[in-house]
Amino acid sequence: MTGALARGLTANKRNNQRRRTTKTGCGTCRTRRVKCDENKPLCQRCVDTGRQCDGYTSLFRVFTSDNIDKTHAAIKLGASVRRNQPTFSEIAFHDIHILNRYFSTKTIFDVTLNCEDDARRVLQASLTVPPVRQAVSSLRALREDYEKSGEVPAATIKQTPIYDYGLQQYCMALKGLALNLSSSTSTGVKSALLCCQVFISIEQVRMNYAAMTRHMSQGLKIMHEYRAGPSFIAATNEVVPAHEEQLPCLDVFIIRLFAAPCKFTVSPTTSSTTGISTTHQQHVTSRDLRKIAPDMRTELTTIATAVLEFLHNISHIKSTDDGLRLLADKTSLLRSLNMWLADLESGQAQIRPPEFEPLSMSFTRLFHRILRIVLLHAFRSPSDRDAELRVEHNRLLDLGSHVGERVKGYRMNRETRDQMQPSR
Repeated sequence: MTGALARGLTANKRNNQRRRTTKTGCGTCRTRRVKCDENKPLCQRCVDTGRQCDGYTSLFRVFTSDNIDKTHAAIKLGASVRRNQPTFSEIAFHDIHILNRYFSTKTIFDVTLNCEDDARRVLQASLTVPPVRQAVSSLRALREDYEKSGEVPAATIKQTPIYDYGLQQYCMALKGLALNLSSSTSTGVKSALLCCQVFISIEQVRMNYAAMTRHMSQGLKIMHEYRAGPSFIAATNEVVPAHEEQLPCLDVFIIRLFAAPCKFTVSPTTSSTTGISTTHQQHVTSRDLRKIAPDMRTELTTIATAVLEFLHNISHIKSTDDGLRLLADKTSLLRSLNMWLADLESGQAQIRPPEFEPLSMSFTRLFHRILRIVLLHAFRSPSDRDAELRVEHNRLLDLGSHVGERVKGYRMNRETRDQMQPSR
């Protein structure tokens, strides 16, 4: 009797230890459902078995300067990774709201993004997919560091422990993304597209627009390669269904990010121009260009709204007649984009010198290029040649690098201007 009681107490103790380990162990051990020794910063079990330790960070914690050590962010557990298959109800609305806000730095200025569904899907995947979890952890760390430090001039940026942690998680997520793509499974492709969504937001926080456009280009290529949407063969009037259904709509996500208003699209004061020159001639020219910039962006946003409707209609196509009508809509939208660009070039031709283009216009050009690529990818025939798309993607990458340099110049010029102002 005493022996049975002792065995029962021992078994209960083991069960209690196992339950505690499930809640507080490292992310890798929780995913593997094995006991974790909880060594920090890295679990010794993971180190001994050659596995990558995902650490102890919760996705829903708040970073502070007091809870960051030299190598890892300490844990302030707000929610644990579930052992069972999660459901949407397990994702708190508060966390969806935070991630939706963190998707774009524009939300700092009280801009509404309306990407709650994207945030829900990302958080859902983060519970079971390590690269997505690491990407979200990176975005939250970098965004919270950004909001604390403010828009610091480029030459005076000092990396903080929170920023370093965000970069560390970012690098881990990038490695995981490469593994997901190598698997070529539906789950791997879905995870890769969700990672791309978060990576785009990460690079926006870092103001690295060259890397941001690379992620956009790569994600759109993945959607095209795995036929995320239906296509149409005009020769036979045949609708070809999507090869991979229920993939994240990265194209819609990107358009929403760019369509949301931002401070560069509002007619600013003279001091917020490109930052490349401070001559009187530039100020006069930039003011003239800013007069047409808001109207041009308004027109482009109207086209973007029509593109979103077009993408929605593609996903709900039911007949050949629908396909023919959508092909006509696609042609009309591409024509509208061409006319918009022609109007922009015509307006700028009347203003000299054209090289002093406001930063707002450079972002608007980037928006235009993205809309064009999304339309070219959408509802294509499997036999269509990809030469035009390759050219457009290369132009997008070049434009992203150009915008990145412009932003860097803007920030450097602002720092110089601040240093020249007399202290009060």
